[in-house]
Order: sequence, then structure tokens, then C-alpha cells
Amino acid sequence: MNQPNYPPPRPLPYQANVEELPWLSLLIDSYYSADQGIYEGIRRATQQGQQLACAKGCAHCCRSHTTIPVYPLELVGIYWYVLKQMSPSLQERLQAVLQQHQARQPCPFLLDEACSIHPMRPLACRHFNVFNTPCAPGEDAFYSRRHDVLKPLKKFQNAALEAMLPYHGIKHAAEKRQALKQGTLHSFAMVLQEIPWIKLSERMRPIKEGLGWDT
Repeated sequence: MNQPNYPPPRPLPYQANVEELPWLSLLIDSYYSADQGIYEGIRRATQQGQQLACAKGCAHCCRSHTTIPVYPLELVGIYWYVLKQMSPSLQERLQAVLQQHQARQPCPFLLDEACSIHPMRPLACRHFNVFNTPCAPGEDAFYSRRHDVLKPLKKFQNAALEAMLPYHGIKHAAEKRQALKQGTLHSFAMVLQEIPWIKLSERMRPIKEGLGWDT
């Protein structure tokens, strides 16, 4: 049985921070569900003779996709990761990019042809995987050749979305089912490229001075 040429996913390694930051456990669960579904989807496609075209250094989608959705919990995760987990040298480089970023420009977290927030990249980025031929510059394969784009497995996709619902006060099973059916979470989504990232860059200054930050 063919398998993806990378190991099965594991939960993000931030369990030690969950007691201090309860929201983080929701995000860890959400991304783990998504990553499991992506792994299974790629496994099935590989069985059918498909070959994953995405690889580190292939970043055309980070430039051509200018309406990447981000949920509020994901935004909190990005802030935390940049301010608490990113190395000072990378912070400094990223800060310069965030200060200059304008809406509809390529993703500001793309540095050296790689995602600088890869562990915390949004669900939209996690789910976008292309088979057979890498994307050409400026191409959005979702529109140009959708048959080559991984279709998320609904079971895992719903589990990833459901894990985020308690962040919005939706905690009971019946409420979660209704919220998933109505697409409630989507109404909270923002466009990554339109978020005023200069606010994050301003929060990065105290980090460099050793003052810290929490959420």
C-alpha cells in the first residue's frame, strides 16, 4: 500500500503551553484533525497513481493566492507563534516585511521561499495540496486544474472546524452540529492578506527589548 513520502502527522508540540493558554489546545486539536485528513487524502491519491507536487521551496501559491481565509483562533495562534516561538533573528526579518505589507499583496509570512509560520499556517494553507505538476508562477491550480488539487476529506475537515467552535462559545454537541451545518465559523473568517499586520509588527518590538507578551 503506497503511503505519502513523509511521516504521519503528530499534534503540534506545544502541550506544555496549554495550561497557560487554554485556547491553544483547541488549535492543536483542529490542526491535528486537518493534518490527519490531509495525510489520508494524499495516501488515497498516491494509491491511485497521483504524485504530490508540493515541496519546500515551491511557493507560487503563497504569491498567487491573495484571499486566504483565516479564522479568529488561527489569528491568535499566528500572533502567539511569532511572538513566543519564533527566533529573534527571524522575528527581525519578518517585522520588516509586516511593516510594509499592503492588502492583496502576497502572503507576508513567506521568507526565503518558505512559510515562516509553517506549524501555525492556516487551515486553508494546510488543505491546499497539488498533484502531478507544480504550480506555475501566478497560477491558482484550484481554478486552472482543480482535478489536480487535493479535495479535503469531509470527516476530518469538519472535525478541524468543530474543534475551533468552543473558542466562540459553541460547546454543546447539538450546537456544534448546527454551527457546522450553517457554516457559522466561516462568517468569522478574515482574509489573511487584508489583515493589518503592522499591528503584529508593533507587538514584536517589546519582544526584542525582553518585555514579553501574552494573550
